[in-house]
Amino acid sequence: MSISTHVLDSVLGRPAAGMTVQLLRGPQLLASSVTDADGRCRLLEEGTAGAHRIVFGTGEWFADQGRETFYPSVTLEFAVLDPTAHHHVPLLLAPFAFSTYRGS
Repeated sequence: MSISTHVLDSVLGRPAAGMTVQLLRGPQLLASSVTDADGRCRLLEEGTAGAHRIVFGTGEWFADQGRETFYPSVTLEFAVLDPTAHHHVPLLLAPFAFSTYRGS
């Protein structure tokens, strides 16, 4: 199993580079990373089935840019049903809205 993400600032139409991202399963922190210049990061190369959470440090990221946001963080919970599959969990972000989907 592998898990990755891609964060895009939908207002500016650019990748959200430099955002802190954490992957958790229950209370356990499995991985922590920072998005690269393209807004991407790979969080985990192997793991198990079950509920996982990705926590995006949106508040700190917007503050570093001198922008305000309604969301101090965004948490996405998703189910890993097939531990042999790749799971891509993108985040489309704006200061007062966000959306996500199951990527490939």
